[in-house]
Amino acid sequence: MYLKNFEIRWSDLDANRHLANSSYQNFMSHTRMAFLTESGFSQAELVKENLGPIVFYEHIYYFKELKPEDQVRVSLELKGLSKNGMFFQFEHNIYNQDGKNCARCEMMGAWIDLTSRQLTELPHHLLVSLEQMTRTDSFKVLTKEDTRKFDQKPNDLK
Repeated sequence: MYLKNFEIRWSDLDANRHLANSSYQNFMSHTRMAFLTESGFSQAELVKENLGPIVFYEHIYYFKELKPEDQVRVSLELKGLSKNGMFFQFEHNIYNQDGKNCARCEMMGAWIDLTSRQLTELPHHLLVSLEQMTRTDSFKVLTKEDTRKFDQKPNDLK
């Protein structure tokens, strides 16, 4: 399991003087990108492959508040991956300094070709890096149908 530690800064707090929702998202995003960079997905490699990660959704479940004096530890595990690496699902758990699980997040995303602006599969050498991640107990091989499970569609203004 990949772990990253964070110190809560004044700017991470909301009006209730606990960790703001946006800070949870920032800590998780930073954890994901740190892992990916360490696993061969450097900015130079992403430029070379013309790839960018996109987020379909992040679902956060809160169990216990985090306050200014707390230390934060964020985990990252692979919850799902398509055979070609196009789709991925990560799970984060957020812990305090006592090891209490304060929040959990399920995040699903994909890779986009930055020229065509279309979803694309991962090059083999990058797919191998993701396949080696620690997996959750509920890991599954993802299909396109898994990305549509909430059946959400845009509702444009008329």
